[in-house]
Amino acid sequence: MTTPPNHESTNSPLHPSTSPPMLIQSDILGDSNRVVHAFSTRQGGVSQGPYATLNLGASVGDDPAAVEENRRRFFGTFGIQSSQVVRVKQVHGDGVLTVTDGLVSRRGFPGVLLDERYEYDALVTNLPELALVVSTADCLPVLIHDPVHGAVAAVHAGWRSTAKRIAARALAAMVAAYGTDPKDCRVAIGPGIRGCCYEVGEEVTRAMAVALPTWEGLAEGTRPNHWRLDLAGVNRTILEEAGVRTRRIADVELCTACRTDLFFSHRAEKPRTGRMMNLILIRGESREPRALGREPSGVKRQA
Repeated sequence: MTTPPNHESTNSPLHPSTSPPMLIQSDILGDSNRVVHAFSTRQGGVSQGPYATLNLGASVGDDPAAVEENRRRFFGTFGIQSSQVVRVKQVHGDGVLTVTDGLVSRRGFPGVLLDERYEYDALVTNLPELALVVSTADCLPVLIHDPVHGAVAAVHAGWRSTAKRIAARALAAMVAAYGTDPKDCRVAIGPGIRGCCYEVGEEVTRAMAVALPTWEGLAEGTRPNHWRLDLAGVNRTILEEAGVRTRRIADVELCTACRTDLFFSHRAEKPRTGRMMNLILIRGESREPRALGREPSGVKRQA
């Protein structure tokens, strides 16, 4: 296994690939035989132009056939069928959907998009063989595993949802549905925009002050009424306040805006760019996990 390319390769051209998708994983979720997780990158797909190459977003203007092939590659890495994938319409809110047997049986298996009427920014379940998926292109993906009760969550944490403490709300939903104790949970914070590239104004900081009164310790002033905000640090603190042990929260510490060789970034590449997907799934008792190599510093690349 090799580490991700150096920062100097940021401006390297991206071309359609015959190689498998490059995926990022966290050791904090890799110590369980029953959990599959991955943060996608932009490498290992067939899309071209601003969507090169592993764009997984179907509503950003890319060729639908390319997106379909990219999704086939991404999910196929883990033997996941489209009928196992749970996605909803993300709206930068505080809604958490608990995916239950009743919900699945009413609609049949959910498919790649559960329903546009389902507007949520976090998904939780204890059902095996369902891949909870959130899409990102700067917002933070947060993946949670409760190994005691066999439950997982996928959280889409942009600044608006972070200000509404979406990660803590996902934990609360797990507590209510499964009896989860946050102290037992393992959490991985995936690639997203970091303070080095994330300058925000008063609209954002006013919202952060409500969510986390100590937010200023996670920000650096840049000019009047503007700060560079550590959004991952805010989410980590919210998770800690919700009861997750500090040592059980891992951050891959990769910036989507710095690393446009590896990731899509709405802020760095607007108006047109692709989307990553981030998934977590509980394997059924009869399924053997796919063996994955490990990378230094808590990060693994699937190649």
